[in-house]
Amino acid sequence: MPTRQSPDDDALVRHLMDTTGLAESEVRRVIGDVVAFHAEPVEAYVRRRHLHLQTYGAKNAEIFPTIAAELTTRVVAAPRLTTRQLRRIIYG
Repeated sequence: MPTRQSPDDDALVRHLMDTTGLAESEVRRVIGDVVAFHAEPVEAYVRRRHLHLQTYGAKNAEIFPTIAAELTTRVVAAPRLTTRQLRRIIYG
Protein backbone atom coordinates (compact mmCIF):
# COMPACT_ATOMS: atom_id res chain seq x y z
CA MET A 1 0.00 0.00 0.00
CA PRO A 2 1.66 3.26 -1.08
CA THR A 3 2.11 5.97 1.50
CA ARG A 4 1.27 9.59 0.96
CA GLN A 5 4.24 11.94 0.73
CA SER A 6 4.32 15.14 2.72
CA PRO A 7 6.66 18.14 2.56
CA ASP A 8 8.31 16.80 5.73
CA ASP A 9 9.07 13.53 3.93
CA ASP A 10 10.83 15.44 1.17
CA ALA A 11 12.84 17.42 3.75
CA LEU A 12 13.89 14.16 5.42
CA VAL A 13 14.87 12.66 2.06
CA ARG A 14 17.00 15.71 1.22
CA HIS A 15 18.60 15.71 4.69
CA LEU A 16 19.51 12.01 4.46
CA MET A 17 20.83 12.42 0.93
CA ASP A 18 23.04 15.30 2.11
CA THR A 19 24.31 13.52 5.23
CA THR A 20 24.77 10.00 3.87
CA GLY A 21 25.66 10.42 0.23
CA LEU A 22 22.95 7.95 -0.75
CA ALA A 23 20.90 8.43 -3.89
CA GLU A 24 17.28 9.56 -3.56
CA SER A 25 15.93 6.12 -4.49
CA GLU A 26 18.12 4.47 -1.85
CA VAL A 27 17.05 6.96 0.82
CA ARG A 28 13.36 6.46 0.02
CA ARG A 29 13.81 2.67 0.20
CA VAL A 30 15.58 2.91 3.58
CA ILE A 31 12.87 5.21 4.95
CA GLY A 32 10.22 2.77 3.74
CA ASP A 33 12.04 -0.12 5.42
CA VAL A 34 12.30 1.77 8.72
CA VAL A 35 8.63 2.80 8.65
CA ALA A 36 7.56 -0.78 7.87
CA PHE A 37 9.74 -2.12 10.70
CA HIS A 38 8.12 0.22 13.22
CA ALA A 39 4.61 -0.36 11.88
CA GLU A 40 4.61 -4.00 13.00
CA PRO A 41 1.57 -4.58 15.25
CA VAL A 42 2.30 -5.40 18.89
CA GLU A 43 0.79 -8.88 18.60
CA ALA A 44 2.96 -9.72 15.58
CA TYR A 45 6.07 -8.41 17.36
CA VAL A 46 5.32 -10.46 20.49
CA ARG A 47 4.77 -13.66 18.48
CA ARG A 48 7.89 -13.11 16.36
CA ARG A 49 10.14 -12.36 19.34
CA HIS A 50 8.73 -15.26 21.39
CA LEU A 51 9.49 -17.70 18.58
CA HIS A 52 12.95 -16.21 18.04
CA LEU A 53 13.91 -16.38 21.73
CA GLN A 54 12.44 -19.89 22.05
CA THR A 55 14.49 -21.00 19.04
CA TYR A 56 17.65 -20.08 20.94
CA GLY A 57 16.65 -22.02 24.04
CA ALA A 58 15.04 -19.35 26.21
CA LYS A 59 12.16 -20.42 28.43
CA ASN A 60 8.93 -18.51 28.99
CA ALA A 61 10.05 -17.43 32.46
CA GLU A 62 12.78 -15.35 30.80
CA ILE A 63 11.05 -14.66 27.49
CA PHE A 64 8.02 -12.80 28.82
CA PRO A 65 9.97 -10.28 30.96
CA THR A 66 12.37 -9.75 28.04
CA ILE A 67 9.55 -9.01 25.60
CA ALA A 68 7.76 -6.77 28.12
CA ALA A 69 10.96 -4.73 28.56
CA GLU A 70 11.55 -4.52 24.80
CA LEU A 71 8.04 -3.21 24.20
CA THR A 72 8.74 -0.18 26.40
CA THR A 73 11.60 0.87 24.13
CA ARG A 74 9.80 0.79 20.79
CA VAL A 75 9.62 4.12 18.95
CA VAL A 76 5.87 4.18 19.38
CA ALA A 77 5.70 2.59 22.78
CA ALA A 78 3.32 -0.29 23.13
CA PRO A 79 1.03 -0.44 26.13
CA ARG A 80 2.45 -2.23 29.17
CA LEU A 81 1.44 -5.86 28.88
CA THR A 82 1.31 -8.29 31.76
CA THR A 83 2.73 -11.79 31.53
CA ARG A 84 -0.86 -13.04 31.23
CA GLN A 85 -1.55 -10.72 28.28
CA LEU A 86 1.67 -11.82 26.58
CA ARG A 87 0.70 -15.47 27.10
CA ARG A 88 -2.73 -14.82 25.57
CA ILE A 89 -1.12 -13.29 22.48
CA ILE A 90 1.07 -16.38 22.07
CA TYR A 91 -1.33 -19.14 23.06
CA GLY A 92 -4.74 -17.55 22.53
